[in-house]
Amino acid sequence: MAKYDPLSGYLRRRRPMDVELTFVEIERIIGNMLPRSAERPQWWANDVDPATTHLQRKAWGDAGYDAFLVVGKDRVRFKRAARP
Repeated sequence: MAKYDPLSGYLRRRRPMDVELTFVEIERIIGNMLPRSAERPQWWANDVDPATTHLQRKAWGDAGYDAFLVVGKDRVRFKRAARP
């Protein structure tokens, strides 16, 4: 199991179009600390390249979401992706 698989599973079970989680909530879900780089918007960028090596992006992308850092709040908003 990859580090961010639990996040993917959590998001797959959500019904709302938007899900907002704190860093602490995400860390509880994945059972691990987020890296310090998660404080930067780039870490949460939505890469549609299927060959991406950024496992965190694959986790929410596979669940059908895009991620957006709420800067300065240690929160992330996951929105249902418009992709097919």
